[in-house]
Amino acid sequence: MGDRITVDSATLVNKGFEVIEARWLFGLPPDRVDVVIHPQSIVHALVEFVDGSVVAQLSVPDMRLPLLYALSHPERWSADLPKLELSALGDLHFEAPDPARSPGLTLARRALAMGGTAPAVLNAADEEAVRLFLEGSIRFGEISPLLDEVLEEHRPVCPITLDGVMEADRWARARLKERERARR
Repeated sequence: MGDRITVDSATLVNKGFEVIEARWLFGLPPDRVDVVIHPQSIVHALVEFVDGSVVAQLSVPDMRLPLLYALSHPERWSADLPKLELSALGDLHFEAPDPARSPGLTLARRALAMGGTAPAVLNAADEEAVRLFLEGSIRFGEISPLLDEVLEEHRPVCPITLDGVMEADRWARARLKERERARR
């Protein structure tokens, strides 16, 4: 899905953004959205209902089917995509994320708790930090500390407006570049 997603998967900031998305798409309080690590990438989504039952969306490790489902819902479009062979799956493994190894998830939850324009700041700063990493300007281990510094300096603007989000995006990109230059 691209270089940025690969890096964001390693920091788990991608899962953090999914927590933010779920909060807004489904109107859930942040503490009702959990993240589990599933190394096989077969289970793409889980929903737990009030009765405790869980419904899962499973497919081969390929995002085309989950995206097709999202785009076609409530219909089901046919597609010539690889099929999941349940009998060949074996075990499915899940584990809780380790906060020490997944700083991006922690940062995203913090941005969500800060509210207002903080998630937009995190996204813009992440885009810039990942770009710097991919260019070889910073090391992988510098991504999360840079994001943390920019998020710490941000004062969220509420209510959220398009102009406010665009300004927060510009500010975050400029601030991350300044912080990176200062660290050199």
